[in-house]
Amino acid sequence: MKQDNQISTNFNVLGIDVGGTFTDLIYVDKENNIIEFTKVPTSPKNQAFGVMDAIRKADLKLDQVKLIVHGTTTTTNALLERKLSKTGLITTKGFKDVIELGRRTRPNSYGMHGKFVPIISRDLRFEVSERVDAKGNVITPLNEIEVKKNAEKLLELGCESIVIHFLHSYANNNHELRAFEIISESWPNNYITMGHSLLSENREYERGVTAAINASVQPILEKYLRKLENELSISNYKNELLVMNGNGGTISSKMVVNEAAKTVMSGPASGVIAAAHTGQSTGINNIITYDMGGTSTDVALIIGNQPSVSSDLEVEYGMPVHVPMVDVRTVGAGGGSIAKLNLAGLLEVGPESAGSFPGPICYGNGGTIPTISDANLLLGRLNISKIISDKNKVSIVDIKKIFLKKLSKSLHLDEIKTAEAVIKIANTKMAGAIRMVSISLGVDPRDFTLFAFGGAGPLHASALAKELGIPKVLVPARPGITNALGCVVADLRQDFTNTLNTPIDKVNILDLHSLFEEQEKKGVELIKKQGLKLTRISSNFSLDMQFIGQTHILRIYLPNSYPDLDYLQKSFEKSYLNRFKVKLSEIKANIVNVNTTIQGHKAPFDISLLNNKLDKRLDLDDALLEYRNVYFKDKFLNTPIYSRDRMPFEFQMKGPAIIEQMDTTTLIEPDDKLYGDYLGNMFIEVGDFS
Repeated sequence: MKQDNQISTNFNVLGIDVGGTFTDLIYVDKENNIIEFTKVPTSPKNQAFGVMDAIRKADLKLDQVKLIVHGTTTTTNALLERKLSKTGLITTKGFKDVIELGRRTRPNSYGMHGKFVPIISRDLRFEVSERVDAKGNVITPLNEIEVKKNAEKLLELGCESIVIHFLHSYANNNHELRAFEIISESWPNNYITMGHSLLSENREYERGVTAAINASVQPILEKYLRKLENELSISNYKNELLVMNGNGGTISSKMVVNEAAKTVMSGPASGVIAAAHTGQSTGINNIITYDMGGTSTDVALIIGNQPSVSSDLEVEYGMPVHVPMVDVRTVGAGGGSIAKLNLAGLLEVGPESAGSFPGPICYGNGGTIPTISDANLLLGRLNISKIISDKNKVSIVDIKKIFLKKLSKSLHLDEIKTAEAVIKIANTKMAGAIRMVSISLGVDPRDFTLFAFGGAGPLHASALAKELGIPKVLVPARPGITNALGCVVADLRQDFTNTLNTPIDKVNILDLHSLFEEQEKKGVELIKKQGLKLTRISSNFSLDMQFIGQTHILRIYLPNSYPDLDYLQKSFEKSYLNRFKVKLSEIKANIVNVNTTIQGHKAPFDISLLNNKLDKRLDLDDALLEYRNVYFKDKFLNTPIYSRDRMPFEFQMKGPAIIEQMDTTTLIEPDDKLYGDYLGNMFIEVGDFS
C-alpha cells in the first residue's frame, strides 16, 4: 500500500471504551498539545448512543480526528445475557451433541443441580455424512446434497447465522470449504463460520463452541458497528474506526465481524495494554492489574511488560472461547455491585449490579438497594456532593435508613459496621481473583506491583495489597479512563494457530519452519491491508507443547521462526520444570499447536501528555481541599482531602489521606506512604500487613 494513502497514528487519536456502567473517552492531539477526557453513563439501549454522548460532552470536532479506536462490550454482554442471534450448526454425522457434552465437567462442584444451556439448541444442530481422520485422510466423502438440504431447513427455521463444524477439519479443511461454497449459494448474508477458519486446532468441543459463539454474535456486532459508523459519519468523521480485540490488539471495523468472537473481553484487555505501557514508562516490568469499575473487577498478570495471553479461557461455564485473549479474570464486584442477604441470612456482595441506571443509592437516580459505592460513602471515603446529581438529592441519612432496613437489622450491626462488612466481603472476592492469576499459576504476588485503575480500583487497592502481601501500588494519572487509554496505545494484532500434534522426534523441522513462514506472511498482509502508518511490524512465534501421554499444555516462546528440535525439547523441559518443579528429561515432548503473532506498532504514546493541562508548580498545601471524617480500622479519623489535579508531580506524604479527581478517588490508609513521579503517577508503599 502506498505510503501517502496511509493514515497517520502519530497524533489525533480518539480512544473510547464502553464499560458496564460508564463510557470513557480520551482524545490526544499531540501536534496541537491538546488532550481531552470524559466519562458518561453507558447507554443501556445501544452502546453507540453512549459513545456519541461522550464525543458531544468532550466537544470534539470529528472532522479533525484522524483515528478512532473503540473497545466494546457488545459481544461480551450478548454472550453473558444470552441475547444471541438464532444460529444453526451443520456437523459430522454422529457428532451434533459435541458442543453440549463438553468435557464431563459440572456447572457446580457440589450439589445435585446445575444449569447449562448450549449456545446452539439441539433442534438447530443438523448432521451430514462426511468423515476425515486425525491425519487428514478422507474416510467418507462429503454428501453435498445433505449440506444443501440442511442449510435450507435452517433458513426455514429462522436462523440468521450458520456454523460449519466438521471433525478433524484442522487436519483437512476441504470438506468445510466445499460446504461453505454450497451454503453461500443460498444463504442470504455473510454470517457463515467455518470451524477451521477461526480455530485451526484439535479438540472438537472447544473449536465447535468457539465457532458457535462467533456465528451467534456476528449479526449483533455488525449491526452495532454499522449504527456507530453511521452516527460518526453524520458527525463528519471520515477516517478509520478500529476495534479492540480480546488479545489486546486492534483491527479495522471493516474486518472485525468475520472473527467477531475475538472481540469478547476487548474492554478489559485494553486496560491491561494501558497498564503495560504505563509500567514500561515507569520502569516497572512485573504488574498485577486491578480494574474495578461499576459492574465488575478484572485482574490480569503482566510479566516483563508482556500481558499474559491465553487461548484456554471460559467466559462462563460451558463457554470456552479458544482464541488468543489477554488472560483476564473477572468477578462480580464493582462500585455498583449489590449487597444483600442470601436465603441463609448471610451478607453477600454481587455479582448483580445496579448498573448505570438507577445505579447506587448515592447517585440520586432512584436507586434503593445498597451497593459498594454506598458503603464507601457511609465510611466517608466518597464525597457525596460530587456524586449526586442536582436533580435528585439524596442525603447520608437516607442511605443509612436503607442500610438499616435491608441489611443492618438482620445482621445486628449498626450502619457503619454494615458498610465496613460490605467492603471486607468485596475485598475478599477481589483478592480471590488476584490469586487466580498469580498464586494458582505459581507466581508470588509479593514480587509484583499492583496497578490500580477503574473508577473504584484506587479506593480498595491498599487493602487488597495488604491482603496479598503486595508491597507497592501504582495509581496512574487517569485511573478511570485507563481502558480508553489502552485503545489509544494498542497496536494492530493478528494471531494464528495451527495444530500439528506430533511427537518432537517425528517432526519434519522444515515443515515447521514453513508453517511459521506461512502464518507470518498471512498476518503481515492483513496488517498492511488496514492502511495505517506504522513504525514497524513485528513477529512472535511460539509452540504449545506437552509431554507424550499428558494433557497439560505449556506455551514455549521462540526467539525466531527456525528453531531446531533439540532446542525445542530442552526449552520445554525447562518450562515444565519451572511450572511443575518436576524434571522429566527422559520423556519426549509433543508439539500440539504452532502459533504466530503479528503486531503492527503505532508511534509510541507519551504518558506525560495526560497531564499537559495541569500547573505542577503548586505544592501539597495548594491541593488541600478540606478535612473529612473517614472510617479506618474501627474508628473515624479527621482526614485531609486533596485535589489530584492541583498536586505537584514529585511529592511525598503519609496517610491517612484521600485524593480526589474527576475519574476516581484514591484512599491512603493511616500506615501507608504516598509519593509521585515526574509522569504524574502515584505510588502507595503499603504499610502494616498485619
